[in-house]
Amino acid sequence: MTAPSPLLDLDDAAGVAAADSEGAMRAAALGGAQVRATAAAVAEGALDRIRNMRPRSVVFVTGGGRAGRAATVLTVTMGPRVGIPILHLPAVPPWLGPLDVVVVSGDDAGDHRLLEAADSGLRRGAEVVLVAPDEGPLRAAGAGRAMVLPPRVRVPDRNGFLRYLAAGLEVLAALESERAAVLFPDLADLADELDAEAVRDRPDNEVFHNPAKSLAVRMRGRRVVLAGDAPSTTALARHGAEVLLRTSGVVAAAADLGEVLAAADRLAGGGAAPGTGYDPIFHDEELDGPAPSAPVRVFVLATAGSRQLTTRRIAALRDAELVAAEGEENSIEMGGAEMTSPVRRERTEVEQLAVTAVRLEMAAAYLQLIGGR
Repeated sequence: MTAPSPLLDLDDAAGVAAADSEGAMRAAALGGAQVRATAAAVAEGALDRIRNMRPRSVVFVTGGGRAGRAATVLTVTMGPRVGIPILHLPAVPPWLGPLDVVVVSGDDAGDHRLLEAADSGLRRGAEVVLVAPDEGPLRAAGAGRAMVLPPRVRVPDRNGFLRYLAAGLEVLAALESERAAVLFPDLADLADELDAEAVRDRPDNEVFHNPAKSLAVRMRGRRVVLAGDAPSTTALARHGAEVLLRTSGVVAAAADLGEVLAAADRLAGGGAAPGTGYDPIFHDEELDGPAPSAPVRVFVLATAGSRQLTTRRIAALRDAELVAAEGEENSIEMGGAEMTSPVRRERTEVEQLAVTAVRLEMAAAYLQLIGGR
């Protein structure tokens, strides 16, 4: 197990790499590889059966955690753009039939909800896509009948958000093949974007030029709230809170920005930071009152389209910072050369969210190494 060290210098690339005995940084940097592997599976014909199908609806039934949040992001960002109703439901609805597509996704191939959804969808004649490990009861239920997109790049479950996002995008793109180039990001380009973010966040890039290290430094020792300025960014905030908890042990709240703004007075009046006279060994709560605590710091997730408005909204918060991927590609210096993000300059909303997900996961890995609490 990696032991967090408050003495670790994040700008000591060799020391950081040596301290990461669990491979947390590597797992966080494999988002692009997961997306590229999903694209390869589709290119091999994994979804050919539903290409240009134009179904009555697409229903996402998911396990908890990453799969559910990816489905929420897809429903919010792509739902208004495609001509097919997209639903994210806890179970297969009673009206489901041969004209529908069901995407069953989750980490646990033995999850009873996923198994029931797959079996019910197949019995009713719907097209079923399994985005789950190809094993256990779920594999038996869909054998020869369901389309399968299993994980090809092994990472801890906490780092699987981008795989589910990529699989959902590919399902929708297959159904909208004629307009896919206009509606959906190319997964090869998206994978390049994510790789570029991982390069930007690499250990030998110093804190000042490293968004993930910078986030980790600003989160360390603080009470953290991740807030989203829209349903899609709120879902991503919940993913970020989960990754922080599971990777580094940092307990972070996740909420809609409106809820955070409504609690602005309470956040401003929260625990004071420890003063010079505070000594936890000799502090007596009965005589000295409650022990001081670090103030709350709010990290607000936004996209390029909402950034300007969100910057004005968070002015009411005492300690808040905006976290957003740029709407255009950036150049990155790599060993004296210049590495440029993909050819397309304008990032779509879902691409920006994916890049921010990599940044949050890398920040959680750095916090694990330096001790986030």
